[in-house]
Amino acid sequence: MTQSKTVHIISHTHWDREWYLPYEKHHVRLIKLMDHLLEVLQEDPDFKSFHLDGQTIMLEDYLQIRPENRALLEQYVREGRIHIGPWYILQDEFLTSSEANVRNLLYGHQDAARYGGVSQTGYFPDSFGNMGQAPQLLQQAGIGNAVFGRGVKPTGFNNEVSETAAYESPYSEMIWEAPDGSRVLGILFANWYSNGNEIPVEPEAALSYWEQKLKDAAAYASTPHLLMMNGCDHQPVQLDVAEAIKTAQRLYPEHRFIHSNFTDYIEAVSSAAPDFLSVVRGELRSQHTDGWSTLVNTASSRIYLKQMNSQGQTMLEKVAEPLAAFAHLTGKAPYPHHLLEYAWKTLMQNHPHDSICGCSVDEVHEEMVTRFAKSRHVAEAVAGESLTVIAGEIDTSLYGDEFQDSASVVPFIVFNTTGWLRSGVVTTELELKRIHFGSGLGFSEMKQTLKSLPLEDLHLVGPEGQEIPFSWEDQGIAFGYELPDDRFRQPYFARRIQIRFEAERVPALGHKTYALMLGKQQKSRMKIKDRTGHSAAQLTCRNSLVTSERSMENEYLAVTIEPNGSLTLKDKATGNIYGDLCIYEDTGDIGNEYMYRQPEGDVPITTRNSTALIRLVEDEPFQASFEMIHTLRIPKSADHRLVQEQKELVWFTGRTTSRSTSLMDFQIHTRITLDRGGRGLRVESTFFNEAEDHRLRMLFETGINSDTHKADSIFEAAERNNAPAAEWRNPSNCHHQQAFVSIGNGEQGLTIANQGLPEYEILHQDTAVIAVTLLRSVGEMGDWGYFPTPGAQCPGKHTTRLEIIPFGPSVPREDQTRTSESDSMIMAMQFQVPWSVQQTGLHDGSLPAVHSFLAWKGEDLMFSALKMSRETGSIIARWYNTASSPRYLTVNPDFRFQEARESHILEEPLEITGLEAMEIRPAEIKTISLSLPE
Repeated sequence: MTQSKTVHIISHTHWDREWYLPYEKHHVRLIKLMDHLLEVLQEDPDFKSFHLDGQTIMLEDYLQIRPENRALLEQYVREGRIHIGPWYILQDEFLTSSEANVRNLLYGHQDAARYGGVSQTGYFPDSFGNMGQAPQLLQQAGIGNAVFGRGVKPTGFNNEVSETAAYESPYSEMIWEAPDGSRVLGILFANWYSNGNEIPVEPEAALSYWEQKLKDAAAYASTPHLLMMNGCDHQPVQLDVAEAIKTAQRLYPEHRFIHSNFTDYIEAVSSAAPDFLSVVRGELRSQHTDGWSTLVNTASSRIYLKQMNSQGQTMLEKVAEPLAAFAHLTGKAPYPHHLLEYAWKTLMQNHPHDSICGCSVDEVHEEMVTRFAKSRHVAEAVAGESLTVIAGEIDTSLYGDEFQDSASVVPFIVFNTTGWLRSGVVTTELELKRIHFGSGLGFSEMKQTLKSLPLEDLHLVGPEGQEIPFSWEDQGIAFGYELPDDRFRQPYFARRIQIRFEAERVPALGHKTYALMLGKQQKSRMKIKDRTGHSAAQLTCRNSLVTSERSMENEYLAVTIEPNGSLTLKDKATGNIYGDLCIYEDTGDIGNEYMYRQPEGDVPITTRNSTALIRLVEDEPFQASFEMIHTLRIPKSADHRLVQEQKELVWFTGRTTSRSTSLMDFQIHTRITLDRGGRGLRVESTFFNEAEDHRLRMLFETGINSDTHKADSIFEAAERNNAPAAEWRNPSNCHHQQAFVSIGNGEQGLTIANQGLPEYEILHQDTAVIAVTLLRSVGEMGDWGYFPTPGAQCPGKHTTRLEIIPFGPSVPREDQTRTSESDSMIMAMQFQVPWSVQQTGLHDGSLPAVHSFLAWKGEDLMFSALKMSRETGSIIARWYNTASSPRYLTVNPDFRFQEARESHILEEPLEITGLEAMEIRPAEIKTISLSLPE
């Protein structure tokens, strides 16, 4: 006798907001779907509920066109007939930052609460792999489960599950454990999220349908509860599903067929789950597959989008939010929750997996560029207003007191919004004098006055009175305007110069004040010296970092440029030498936006045996730069067969096309920069892409034998195997990264930091080679049809930025001469964040010239966020532990607060905590809430 089963039929649609159609065309279809959903909910009481794909943005998109239906939506959400949230959008987890994943969950919960309730389902139906810390994030949000479609079992064409093996789990149910030990019930869509799609009502068709569907579901279920997902991508609502369920019940009376929802289904599975469920740990990235359909190469599709996203995320979470918090703490500005939410949501509209992954039609990605700009402009406006407020509260009067004989004093403040003490070269534009159009002077007189400003005697001075070496460039006369809150716009002319200098030891989450002096008359009691005791003029003559026509060095690093343009780098503290760094590699790519596929027999074209043009382009006491120019001869494209194979839907693994025999010049300009106090070497590559169907990477020979490496991922430095699993067949084994990839052996190591370059691979040669993708050009979307995407060839100018950071063994914190792996990770994090600079005037203020708003200590801890909670008005600060053992956090806020409480990613205050030596478990994400006085 057949065992009795309960068949849970969950009606849903998986709504890709944009994909093979542009957003607005999908939007029109969404309106129809939602109208039909509301109709069936009104007319059919047996249509119990509908799962709205785990993302609240569908409600925003619908009400944009149908605002009159908001009350009806709220009614059905409160009644539990429409299930919404917990996310704002269904993101790609690996291509969005740690804080973006948190904001996604935070805004999703806040939006769902406004409609009447949030679904407590950790929903990841189509993420291209799943982040290892998802169970911890979900647990902190009060969600004890995760439902996902990829990452564990092998999937093939159209997501068909292989029947040949069961790898991490033999069942669709498992326990998923985060690196910190947090656990949730994991449920895999073993037969995909469309296994109950379009259920027949007619008995004959239903019998055939259910015979196979029940068998497929039972094959992977560990309990008598079978999940049938009644929907698919952009699937219209099945209006007669209630009748179809009645038909199934009549055909299979031994089973129970119910129109269910995830809350009831997960509760049933949890109650019936056996004790022997497998435990899967950390990242779910489909490593135990043949590797052809992991979709990892979406990390390199349309890299320009990834760079824009990196810039936008950084501006919000590492610049605008902390600066807005600082400004609020001065008591002079409200925290702009509304603007930041708008900027975050606009940015997150680019985070769905088919958007940020770069695997849609060209129109989708053209619109993304505009959204990135919109979000960034709001973030820049928030940051700019915050800087003005803070600068107005900083005491700059010391420059007026000590240098009152100067012809002009231009104070400005350098802000460090990273979580660590920071030094580095700052470039900023300063305004020496401003004349408004309403001054009464004519244009000629205004311009002549500005042109006559004396620039012969300029000095840069720090807050201790020390004179600082700098370089400057006259920007001439510029038009500008003010937009006062209480008057009409105020245009003006100004004389501007751009200066560059090394800012040293700017406090974490704080600032340091400087002043530019024009025609300064030095007072005899002032000692204008740099930290070495030499005057600025002496430094300019003596302290060049350049040691030859192809080398430079500072206290920590020595760099030699080889004739082929590759680099040899010496870590002077350890004596370790790294050669063959920064070699370019170009290969063909006959894949698509989802997957890289090198043509059979394709031989990589590299700069290894080339000769580079090498020249010195900067030689300042605080910084030196060389430029190398390579010219590669590469094929113009794939040969003519590729387009034909694409049109005939030949799957990318079966294509036989080669690269074209027609060649072209491909020129790459590489600029390497070493700062006087830098422990890393910055590498900037610029090239103009006119070729098609190819991939460009930069290779870094580490000289290190190691079985594993680390990559910056979501709230963790994920340790990954260098070699793929035994089941892997794909010649390529690329991975995702956020800020860095790092490899070491205990004695030496190399960290490669990047800005918006999320794809890398560890190549197995004599020793490990790190390969970072700089560009991938393809001509079609791929997946289920033929969708040409000429924009994915990425024509035009590209600029990429990396930093090479060598490190040695872990060292005592007081040893400032050596760089540890943890130090290199911190430098990689700081590499992401621009300096913020604000010019101001001479005035008193409540803030000192050098200041930190939030000082803290903690080995191996990564600082993640400083912001304000909209719900409580508290300051929110967050860290996570990258070590394999507990670490201890001490926090010293330099502002008044009422009490400190532990919190979580949804910013709810929990138990009261002290701020001294708080224990943070390995991989734990720790959030602190500091309530402010009323």
